[in-house]
Amino acid sequence: MSVSLDSLDTRILDALQRDATEPINDLAERLASSKSVVWRRIQRLIDAGVIRERVAILDPKKVGLEVLVFAQVKMSRHGRDVLPKFVEAVRHFPQVVECHSLMGSVDFLLKILVRDVKDYESFFWNQLSKIDGVQEISSSISMTQFFSTTRIPVQTGSSGKD
Repeated sequence: MSVSLDSLDTRILDALQRDATEPINDLAERLASSKSVVWRRIQRLIDAGVIRERVAILDPKKVGLEVLVFAQVKMSRHGRDVLPKFVEAVRHFPQVVECHSLMGSVDFLLKILVRDVKDYESFFWNQLSKIDGVQEISSSISMTQFFSTTRIPVQTGSSGKD
């Protein structure tokens, strides 16, 4: 399902990606619109699934997660049940904050946050490598994160298709 976005929608989405706690009154005033129009637009965007959730974004280092690991996982087989079972298994590991399926020589890319390298080593040996069907894991530790954002570029027109 495609959602058509106009200029006000994109300005609302941009503002909410910067601060979802801004009061509707302030947001409407800043966007030169009425409170009721902005509120209805936000509700429409929520109902359409454009806005999935409103969350607080934490600084991993401030909560003790000092190490960011990207793990490339290659599966030994690709049966109908193996890949979904892998996804379901990693979904339950709090260390895994993202899981992507890939085209190419590896099957999955995981973004993993842990306290330290020893914590990752334990996770690697005791959980990740024990998932049925995992053949190979190649891990890369991020030395410096120069920037990170949760904001996505939003343009007027269509927001995509389901």
